Amino acid sequence: MASIPRIAVIGAGPAGLMAAEAMAGRADVTVYDRMPSAGRKFLLAGRGGLNLTHSEDLEPFMARYGAAAEHLRAAIDAFPPTALRQWAAQLGQQTFVGSSGRVFPQLLKTSPLLRAWLQRLDSQGVKFALRHRWLGWDGEGALMFEGQPLVHADAVVLALGGASWPKLGSDGGWADVLTQAGVTIAPLRPANCGFVVQWSDFFRDKYEGHPLKRIALTLGETTVRGEAVITREGLEGGAIYALSAPLRDAIDATGEVLLSIALRPDMTHAELQQRLQAPRDKQSFANILRKAVKLSPAAIGMLHEAAVASGHKLSAMSAQAVATLINGVTLCLTDTAPVTRAISTAGGIAFDAIDARFMLKQRPGVFVAGEMLDWEAPTGGYLLQASFSTGKAAGQGALAWLKR
Repeated sequence: MASIPRIAVIGAGPAGLMAAEAMAGRADVTVYDRMPSAGRKFLLAGRGGLNLTHSEDLEPFMARYGAAAEHLRAAIDAFPPTALRQWAAQLGQQTFVGSSGRVFPQLLKTSPLLRAWLQRLDSQGVKFALRHRWLGWDGEGALMFEGQPLVHADAVVLALGGASWPKLGSDGGWADVLTQAGVTIAPLRPANCGFVVQWSDFFRDKYEGHPLKRIALTLGETTVRGEAVITREGLEGGAIYALSAPLRDAIDATGEVLLSIALRPDMTHAELQQRLQAPRDKQSFANILRKAVKLSPAAIGMLHEAAVASGHKLSAMSAQAVATLINGVTLCLTDTAPVTRAISTAGGIAFDAIDARFMLKQRPGVFVAGEMLDWEAPTGGYLLQASFSTGKAAGQGALAWLKR
């Protein structure tokens, strides 16, 4: 009777756990992770409600992955958003579609889903070895873990994440190990990240942490509506994240990029000018902006900041000029926020370094999944969907390779 193959999954995030589930019952599966518990970053992803996936049609869905779409298509076709929702329901976590088309568990929490998932993996015989930091391979091909005995496995699935939020487990340290093994890796860069703006000390101290709601950001021909948050270093938030890839690439190319912000995009220039020209009745200009134009204190502060930067005093500007400024604040972004603060990372293992089963061409029997691969996507469920789908594909690829 043939022995049951032993497979090591390194990384206990969504991609690694899905790979383990795909192989459970057909192999002796152990999941290794350097953290003391599984799914640390997955839990963080659910802090705002756990956006599992998105409900839009598959073609526009795939377009969100840009140049990587053709490489991810087979995995997502095999485990699409509908299948992910069914999978969650099987774990007792029904989902719903929000007004934006995003898909959430009804409880809006990660912990019940993760707890049910880990219980099912345990019932399927999947073992966990936590506090195991992977260091690579020894000269005989055995897996090395810091301060732990060597591990011999018939196949390996690597799902170690990118380089964002290293305190939660994904620090990108695997890149050096795989580069030394001859694997082509694009540099890890921040994605869905904040950006640096050279605020004045007054503006930074007064408005750090304040939101800018219902704004529109424009870069070139692309306009995105949403919200942003003023940080001590610059800006972050959903609308910024939606433009993070082209903003980052522009900064990489030229050292800075100009971003236009409309603070009241729902109002025309004529309407703004009319409201600004209304009798003040001894009101301060700040009160006019607050009451007639409905600008928040942070938005008014940003107008002052922009006016001073252009050599003007806001209250001395004409109504026409202020109306133009309200929907045309120009900010100079000079850098990305650190990758450790980014929601996700771009870069990673090049797709030409793996085969159709997600196996490394340089290391037969070693499969990769999730954010280790060179793809990026906006927030909205696309990040988790691709992690789940590639994890499942890598697990199935490992089983198929063992049966070759």
